[in-house]
Amino acid sequence: MSQLPQNLTIKHLAEEDRPREKLLSKGRRALSDAELLAILVGSGSRNESAVQLCQRIMQGVDNNLNQLARLEVRQLMQYKGVGQAKAITIVAALELGRRRKEEVQQTQEPINSSHKAYDYLLRHMQDLPHEEFWVLLLNRANLPIGIKMVGSGGVSSTVVDVKIILKLAIEHLASAIIVAHNHPSGNVKPSVADEKLTQKIKLGCQAVDIPLIDHLIITDKGYFSFNDESLL
Repeated sequence: MSQLPQNLTIKHLAEEDRPREKLLSKGRRALSDAELLAILVGSGSRNESAVQLCQRIMQGVDNNLNQLARLEVRQLMQYKGVGQAKAITIVAALELGRRRKEEVQQTQEPINSSHKAYDYLLRHMQDLPHEEFWVLLLNRANLPIGIKMVGSGGVSSTVVDVKIILKLAIEHLASAIIVAHNHPSGNVKPSVADEKLTQKIKLGCQAVDIPLIDHLIITDKGYFSFNDESLL
């Protein structure tokens, strides 16, 4: 196999292998994930085309776009041939996709089940490499009137101030709240600390007469509901 030119760009590829031309001639759905990614990065590295570079990136995340979306700029830059500009372009494109999904899925339906709460919260908490704690504020009809991140931490814990949660609920005149945090590990089982925090928030909410409807542990593939498991 002959060696590819140095600093190989998409224009060096055979016409049928050029992702831009392929998109124009066959449509966007005809392109693989790696080919779409190659359009974003534009050029490859030494002895490697943009498509080959992106195939290698996709292999590194098991060809899973959700895993790719979790990578930060510094992690993408660990791939040979990916500089800061290319990494930023990839992160920005995937964030636009996430926001588009969020807008499409916006609903005015009441949040009256743990499944609906999970679907709503996942839009904000998907693909996170670290733990975050969020509060969903509801009106009397259980319609969302606000959502706010109130804590951010490491890969296995986050610090939450219950006073901030209560302050948000009071300021927004919420009739009820749902709280949630994610487990980047994918394990939905609550820890002892999760259970203690839930009871602490519940007691605080009772003091200001704003019910805590549920506490969800969020992962990209599922959730745990304290309410469904009768732990509230």
